Amino acid sequence: MILFLALASLADLFGAGPVRNHAVTAELVARDASIQPGHPFWVGLKMVHDEHWHSYWINAGTGYPTTLEWTLPPGFKAGEIEWPTPHVVRTTDNQVTGLGYEGENILFVRITPPADLAPGTPVTLKAKAAWLMCKEVCMPGEAALDLTLPVAAGTPAANPTVAPDFDRRLAALPAPDPDWTTKVSRAGKKLTLHLTASGKANGFQPGELHFFDRDGILDYAAPQTLRGGNGSFDLELTLADDAKPEIARLVGVLSSSTGWREGQGYAAIAIDDPIGGAASTSTATPASTAGAGSANQTNFGGQVLLAFFGGLILNLMPCVFPVLGIKILGFVNQSGSDRRKVTLHGLVFTAGVLISFWVLAGLLLALRAGGEQLGWGFQLQSPAFVFSIALFLLIFALNMSGLFEVGLAATGVGGQLQMKDGYAGSFFTGALATLVATPCSAPMLAPALGAALSLDAVHSFALFTVIAIGLSLPYLLLSIFPQAVKLLPRPGAWMETFKQLMAFPLYATVGALLWVLAAQTREDDYALLLIVFGLVLAAMSAWVYGRFAQAYGKPVRQRFGRIAALVLLLAGVAVGWPKKAAPPKPGEAVVTWEKWSPEAIKAAQAGGHFVYVDFTARWCATCQANKAAVFHSSEVLTELKKRNVVLLRGDWTSADPAITAELARWGRSAVPFDLIYAPGKPDPVVLPELLTPGKVMEAFQQAGD
Repeated sequence: MILFLALASLADLFGAGPVRNHAVTAELVARDASIQPGHPFWVGLKMVHDEHWHSYWINAGTGYPTTLEWTLPPGFKAGEIEWPTPHVVRTTDNQVTGLGYEGENILFVRITPPADLAPGTPVTLKAKAAWLMCKEVCMPGEAALDLTLPVAAGTPAANPTVAPDFDRRLAALPAPDPDWTTKVSRAGKKLTLHLTASGKANGFQPGELHFFDRDGILDYAAPQTLRGGNGSFDLELTLADDAKPEIARLVGVLSSSTGWREGQGYAAIAIDDPIGGAASTSTATPASTAGAGSANQTNFGGQVLLAFFGGLILNLMPCVFPVLGIKILGFVNQSGSDRRKVTLHGLVFTAGVLISFWVLAGLLLALRAGGEQLGWGFQLQSPAFVFSIALFLLIFALNMSGLFEVGLAATGVGGQLQMKDGYAGSFFTGALATLVATPCSAPMLAPALGAALSLDAVHSFALFTVIAIGLSLPYLLLSIFPQAVKLLPRPGAWMETFKQLMAFPLYATVGALLWVLAAQTREDDYALLLIVFGLVLAAMSAWVYGRFAQAYGKPVRQRFGRIAALVLLLAGVAVGWPKKAAPPKPGEAVVTWEKWSPEAIKAAQAGGHFVYVDFTARWCATCQANKAAVFHSSEVLTELKKRNVVLLRGDWTSADPAITAELARWGRSAVPFDLIYAPGKPDPVVLPELLTPGKVMEAFQQAGD
């Protein structure tokens, strides 16, 4: 035991210890004083909040939950965060603003070391913690934490300074209670959680109840009404306005201010029940069990109808209609041609839709079997995929606008559709329709897709097939029945105008994809700007191709045009391709900007931090040049890490009276304007307008003197 305690003390020397970030102090703590090979152990993220400050639970309500990003030695595995029971967060006027934690709290993670771990050596566990802390205002926080523990054989010894509080909090984690039976029913926008006591809980009257919904299906701010007594209670809950109609389970934590039996005190039980299902004890059942799937299969016939009509309605969705306009143009161009060829084009288009749906469905099911939690449209969660589709549709739209002409068999548009090679265009148009259709959720498609993703593979593929048939049916019918094709207008000069008109829905789709990319790249100031520049270069590539490389030009001119167009296209892809930020080098800081305010400066200085303040605007070219020069410098990043600098940004892109007043206080009326505050010093060092890494380093030295 003495040896274990000595090793634990040695480990404390290696650990980073608590890290304070504004109103929260974070630290990694372990229940045991050492690690045993192959023996799982508990580690906690201990967070101490300043008075009246809070952070958030896994379902924050507003804000976002705390996260842990682990960097572990080879062979170590970290489980998911085990969340203690949260509290309802209220403002001073008693308005509910979220679900979270105040005071001191520990988030638990179970870590499993490899069985072949060699005793006698220390092991360091590293994690990047990120959270949102709020009082009257909110600000993000993060900390790079580490914990070093020795590896020892034998029975693990408890860390005496941590274990008592750790064990008490672990025991209070929400858990099933076999003495309480629960079931859930639904009526419109209301859910009712029915509770029945038995055993040791029989006759017990719980105190104030509150259900914390883990999946965000409830209106977290709505009142929860309790009815009943004598061991039988009903808690009425309100669904959120954006709750999906196909929700099947209620998962979360039910707290009682007086516990769940005599003498227990405040406690919570874990709830995971089917909505509308039979009564069950509160024993948690995974949402992916066969019970949900079998319930779906019972109504398979109705789901088939929903899938068919949902696929049919997809044709009217804004993300599908622009692409299907291309197919309509193809039918117009085929008017008057051989009916057999027209029918074959419709069949090939349908095959493109079917095969694409099968490929995506197969990929979804394969990933689901591997444990991935994916929804329909998952490919659009990839910024690289979204950029690729935006780039393709932009070039396609420029072609339809007449900027250049290509062999149209590759796109399924125009007169080449009447030729043999045009079948590839019809197939490709069907595939493209599937790709852009997946983010849409037509009124009757959402429940069908939700069911398909929870069924077995055979039934899932059947539903995906029905959706594909619904999507392609209008075009298949138009190609099969000559009478319908005869209703189409004859080819003529008007077709060029129609083709150019159909380009504008594609431009709108590119705009919508840029909106998606804006959300996916919001953590990088320049990512979206580079994406736009990349698309501009691609558009210039199309212009060069149309201006210099078309068939009517001289051979030398055509070769120059093709090479220049290819170079510009590759440059556009290289510039615009969404890139993951490079991880910081050892000893370098992670650049994370927080919102400027006088209070934020005071809080950071009070915590012993240097503060770098940057007043900037997106329309300020000098500001962007300064940031590119300074905050990509290894020398500056190392200095930020060394001094534990808090970075505050005053964004003047839009008018902000507070920033205007602060600039005026310093005799300034323009940006850039940068300041460095040292701990305990009220007066900052004012930096020059044009910055270099050397000037910033000198300012830090001056501020610290």
